[in-house]
Amino acid sequence: MSTMNKILDFDEVSGSITCEAGCVLETLDDYLADKGYRMPLDLGAKGSCQIGGNVATNAGGSRFVRYGSLRNSILGMEFVLADGTIVDTLTSLKKDNTGYDLKQLMIGSEGTLGIITKLTISTPRRLPAVNAALLGLQSFEDVAKLLVEAKAGLGEILSAFEFMDLEAVELGLKHLHGVRDPFESRCKCYVLIETVGSNSTHDGEKLEGFLEKSFEAGTLVDGVIAQDKTQMDSFWALREGLPEALLKEGAHGTLKYDVSLPMKDFYALVTDTRQRLSQLPAATVGWGHIGDGNLHLNVAITQQGASEAVKAQMDPFLYEWVKSRRGSISAEHGLGLMKAEKIYYTKPKPAVDIMKLIKNALDPNGILNPHKVLPRS
Repeated sequence: MSTMNKILDFDEVSGSITCEAGCVLETLDDYLADKGYRMPLDLGAKGSCQIGGNVATNAGGSRFVRYGSLRNSILGMEFVLADGTIVDTLTSLKKDNTGYDLKQLMIGSEGTLGIITKLTISTPRRLPAVNAALLGLQSFEDVAKLLVEAKAGLGEILSAFEFMDLEAVELGLKHLHGVRDPFESRCKCYVLIETVGSNSTHDGEKLEGFLEKSFEAGTLVDGVIAQDKTQMDSFWALREGLPEALLKEGAHGTLKYDVSLPMKDFYALVTDTRQRLSQLPAATVGWGHIGDGNLHLNVAITQQGASEAVKAQMDPFLYEWVKSRRGSISAEHGLGLMKAEKIYYTKPKPAVDIMKLIKNALDPNGILNPHKVLPRS
């Protein structure tokens, strides 16, 4: 698929780009930058991930709060079925209400229903005024309150709202080169806010006014607005470098969970997990895209031979915990092979049965990504 990496067309009026599925996300974004546009998706792995894989897994990322689901941005698609049939629905139309929207079946199907070969994507304008602030708070309740205030106070310019707990930040400061804490004293929770708009003076004043009100209300205890691109990049380096820091801390293994939860339960999972593993050599950290309720719960195993004991404490505890709160066991990473049997924690049997009917209709011999997504049982 990596050889299918051509950009086929770009419409500068509508902002739609047509490309092959092997195009790297960052390559597409760089191409669009010269045209005054940007990709609606942004990931830490943007330098290596391919757009076809992004769409097949319905990747989320840190700009979800601004641009929404990748599903909303896919206008057209060419895909190949298991029997070799090429289905060309490669349109750039934003309105087409004729029959079933087949591309939506492919999005998030992880390659189990067909192979995506080409895409037409609606892209937003790349606006010039970008601001970022790293903020310190004393409780997760304050983080949730700040999110509500940010949606109201920053409105249309809010582009990202990323959460990190103290333990995650300390992991980043310990293991990531060139990253430092801009605050004099540590806070229990950190939030990285980004705004994107068309007027730097207006947006800067709006962000400063919002932060001033939040300080006066007692929601914030510390905060720094990036003064230049270097400082802005350092804020993002901390947030996007956390997976790397986790691997360095978990020399004897890591457990990574990608879940969606109602906001009232968002951080309780981290607290309960930390308490459950308190007698084991394991570091529990939490971060995520709080703007869309997506928590990345991670456990670093810090002692040799402790892996099985830690895993025994987490499975099925975590899945049952998420199910009891009507959450999702996979917010953006998909089920793949390892979690296919766990699907019933999020989806009821009638829904899974319908998925199996679709799979059997499009891939009766089960040759496309076998044993992925759907349970064998």
